Amino acid sequence: MTGLADTPGSWPVVASTDLHRDAWVVGLRRDEIHAPGDDGETFGRLVVEHPGAALVLALEERGGVEHVCLIRQYRHAGSGTFVELPAGICDVPGEDPVETAKRELREEASLEASEWRHLMTSYPSVGISSEVHHIYLARGLTHVETDYVAQHEEAHLEVFWAPFDDLLAAVLDGRVKEGPIAVATLAYAVIRSRA
Repeated sequence: MTGLADTPGSWPVVASTDLHRDAWVVGLRRDEIHAPGDDGETFGRLVVEHPGAALVLALEERGGVEHVCLIRQYRHAGSGTFVELPAGICDVPGEDPVETAKRELREEASLEASEWRHLMTSYPSVGISSEVHHIYLARGLTHVETDYVAQHEEAHLEVFWAPFDDLLAAVLDGRVKEGPIAVATLAYAVIRSRA
């Protein structure tokens, strides 16, 4: 063991079969992997391939109270409308995730930020998916005009602001259930409490 840290490195992949590919974002493959050691077994695992996403915890002081920019968006896989952070898929090859975060904040919330800080990186479902989330803290916000044309669910999203402490309470009592917003909210709450 290497202590309290994740360790990169794949077990040997004996065979890999593409099961699904689409033009949007997701791939599904089946890997046959070999466990370490001479007597290690070989077994299959499904992997949902995903390029990752960038999320923005955009904060602004209003009347001495820290507020967060939120969106409310329909999500078909979850069969409902969810409170989320501005976010988007890292779908531009070679683009730094912070640039994805900046683009998504501009497209979804018509905001730009003068201050950016990497908050954390997380894997939302590492048991089956390669998806990684890059979470950023943004401050120094200004409203900007954008010519971005939202489509599908994004065309119906609602941008709104709430006190950060209200969001924290909603995450803790289960009113806000979306995983990435919970991770970002709890991480920032801990960082803020240590300041």
